Amino acid sequence: MIEPQEQIDRKAIVVWRWSGFISSAVSALLAAAVFYLAHRFHWPGWIPVVLAAGVLAEIVLTVLVMPELRWKRWRYEVREDEIMLQQGVMFVKRTLIPMVRIQHVDTHQGPLLRAYGLAGITFSTAAGSHQIPALTSETAEVLRVRIAELAKVSHEDL
Repeated sequence: MIEPQEQIDRKAIVVWRWSGFISSAVSALLAAAVFYLAHRFHWPGWIPVVLAAGVLAEIVLTVLVMPELRWKRWRYEVREDEIMLQQGVMFVKRTLIPMVRIQHVDTHQGPLLRAYGLAGITFSTAAGSHQIPALTSETAEVLRVRIAELAKVSHEDL
């Protein structure tokens, strides 16, 4: 199968790092609460050690390692009659969505994406929804309109 040609915006790496940092901070707060309880109630010493190792591993993976790898693998291509998506780090998933199946197209932008001038596109079919996670806001809007037009043309042909 031919690999899709388009990459998402490189600023996605920074957004994913911030997201990983936020989730790791929550894990660290929960681990701190367990540290306190372990000290207060004299739990075995291995419990805080295992938690600290787990939080450290989460920080390394979600903040330092995975964002770059995710960005390198994420590809998409919008063609006249289909959309090709490729994602995954260890297990690469390739999805082919026919335009005739697309029912709805949206752009979305949370606080982190907005801070970096990015937006995502979500398109829905009867079987579920798919997304392209991080494009410049302008690219996302142009692509949303293009997908909507191609999907409408395909439906009129039926």
